[in-house]
Amino acid sequence: MEVYLDNSATTRVFPEVAELMTKIMCEDYGNPSSLHMKGVRAEQYLRYAKETLAKLLKVAEKELYFTSGGTESDNLALIGAAMANRRRGNHLITTQIEHPAIIQTMHYLEEQGFRVTYLPVDYSGCISLADLQRAMTPQTILVSIMHTNNEIGSLQPIEEAGALIERMNPGTLFHVDAVQGFGKAKIFPKRMNIDMLSASGHKIHGPKGVGLLYVADKVKIAPLSHGGGQQMGLRPGTENVPGIVGMAKAAELLYQNYDEDIRHLYHCKKHFIEGVSRLEQVQVNGLLPEDPYGQRTAPHVVSVSFGGVRSEVLLHALEDSGIYVSAGSACSARKPQPSATLRAIGVDKNLLESTIRFSFSVFTTIEEIDYALKVMYDKIPMLRMYTRRK
Repeated sequence: MEVYLDNSATTRVFPEVAELMTKIMCEDYGNPSSLHMKGVRAEQYLRYAKETLAKLLKVAEKELYFTSGGTESDNLALIGAAMANRRRGNHLITTQIEHPAIIQTMHYLEEQGFRVTYLPVDYSGCISLADLQRAMTPQTILVSIMHTNNEIGSLQPIEEAGALIERMNPGTLFHVDAVQGFGKAKIFPKRMNIDMLSASGHKIHGPKGVGLLYVADKVKIAPLSHGGGQQMGLRPGTENVPGIVGMAKAAELLYQNYDEDIRHLYHCKKHFIEGVSRLEQVQVNGLLPEDPYGQRTAPHVVSVSFGGVRSEVLLHALEDSGIYVSAGSACSARKPQPSATLRAIGVDKNLLESTIRFSFSVFTTIEEIDYALKVMYDKIPMLRMYTRRK
């Protein structure tokens, strides 16, 4: 049996998405900037994508821009907004557990003369609104807080943070990295006082290499590249029509069955946590006593530390049985360094290199989870014995 439990890294494309993208690439392959009918048809596809995504987010179509993925969207939002508004101030705020696309961009901005505050989090991976309030100053021009953590599934108080920022300093921009949240939560930027929002196609059963950036109409943001003037000059270059349409189609399909899919994901999560907790020396990270099965966290992510077993060893042992998981964020998993998220929430240093991330999708079944649990029941005691003997 093949069991894919690494859906936070990427997801299987919906068949309907692949079929539509193939049609665009092989039949309706015109450049949307061309004036002939092939170009007009491509432009119609882009219009469908904007209409669909704008409706889901309840924003205006002109406020949506398409990029090459979540990383570019984050970079464009942070660097573009910081550079365009630096006359108003030089202070930025984010959290200690952001994705590398945010953290590394913030480091770059520090090199450009900006000052950055990194908010701490509690064991559940959530910031304190009091800390956010204390960190804000008249010089704060941008706050960036992720919606859903990609390693432990913590959900930040986005709506409350947006209201706080708006109340304290309406001129401060609020960016939300929703790459892990879009498709698994109902996110409405205008209602939540979000000025900019990033999302990615391959996290929602769409294609890789395409992302979304919402920029509220009032927001001043500088482009990072220059060219033919597409997308109002903010993100120029010929649009990736099949990718953009594939992302929109995937989002449309996900939100059609939203309530049922979310129930299914939480059911899978509870079943998995119940099962994995039967093993000895196991710690499910980021869960509070009042929420032992993570029903108040993201529905699709579980972080588990297995005492006495290195994560890389366990990852490959599971792979030998057809089970695919991750030792952390796929964007940095090949770098041998402890997870910043796990360190920030206070996971014991002896468990930092013994942690596996399991993440589910609408395709995940209870049968697959039971198979993965059985393999772990069989293999983990043996791996621990081997480790002790070494």
